[in-house]
Amino acid sequence: MRAEKKYLVTEVETHLKKSDYVILTNFAGVTVADVAELRAELRKENAEFHVVKNSSLRVAAKALGLPEFEESLTGPTAIIVGGDNSSGAAKAVTEFFKTKKKVEVKSAILSNKLLNADDVKALAALPSLDALRGQLLGLLSQPGTMLVRVLNAVPQSVVNVLQAKIRAAEEA
Repeated sequence: MRAEKKYLVTEVETHLKKSDYVILTNFAGVTVADVAELRAELRKENAEFHVVKNSSLRVAAKALGLPEFEESLTGPTAIIVGGDNSSGAAKAVTEFFKTKKKVEVKSAILSNKLLNADDVKALAALPSLDALRGQLLGLLSQPGTMLVRVLNAVPQSVVNVLQAKIRAAEEA
């Protein structure tokens, strides 16, 4: 392999190692301004958008042991990687596609599992990572809250009865 090709493959491998997900997109018809706008949206999720050669991506993916996604390597390809929030990155690219009708998701790899375009749309429909954490925290704190309410009910009832007795004695 020529030195230039080795450099390109190494660069793609570096990008693929940045996260446990890779979203493959078709960016045909996208302008430089559109790419800048998409990159700004992805930056909020600590994700990156990189245009890659299909042959370099194929070799790098094979070297890293990623699942086979040969059918997605047609036409111009860009990858989205980086950050911890795969749902947020998927949401950013699908929202961009809805508004601009340009960047189309081909497929994705999440934790060494191949996802098709519909799976990526379902991933984008998930709540954000912070929202999921909040829901989990609410579920975990709910039994404790209910226990405190039950334990507090008996003393509160006794206090209410004593106050009613005092009011009755004062009125008499």
